Amino acid sequence: MQENRYGGGGGGGGGACYFVFMNYDPEYERLRADRSGEGAHELDEYLSRKHDGVLGRCLEPGTYRKVSSFLIVDGFSVEITEEQAYVLRSAEGVRVVEKNQDQAAPPINATAS
Repeated sequence: MQENRYGGGGGGGGGACYFVFMNYDPEYERLRADRSGEGAHELDEYLSRKHDGVLGRCLEPGTYRKVSSFLIVDGFSVEITEEQAYVLRSAEGVRVVEKNQDQAAPPINATAS
């Protein structure tokens, strides 16, 4: 999956990784259709601003950590608590908030002690 790595923006702590997918956005579709190098850069910046804005409007600063914005779909991953996921689910423009199940599963080669 193509993604835009984001290294900053808050401390987080104690949360799990969630995927957040946004509702249809004609501006995202327009930018995604532009296959030029400049179009890809514009899309990257647009999504970062958009996703940061959703998080900034819904959650307290320093209580989450955005991991990445995805370019292939209008979505992002973020480390948050279950309560914060609930808040994001009701945010304007958010379609789906889903916990990353890969992180919730124990390692395949784990041995019981």
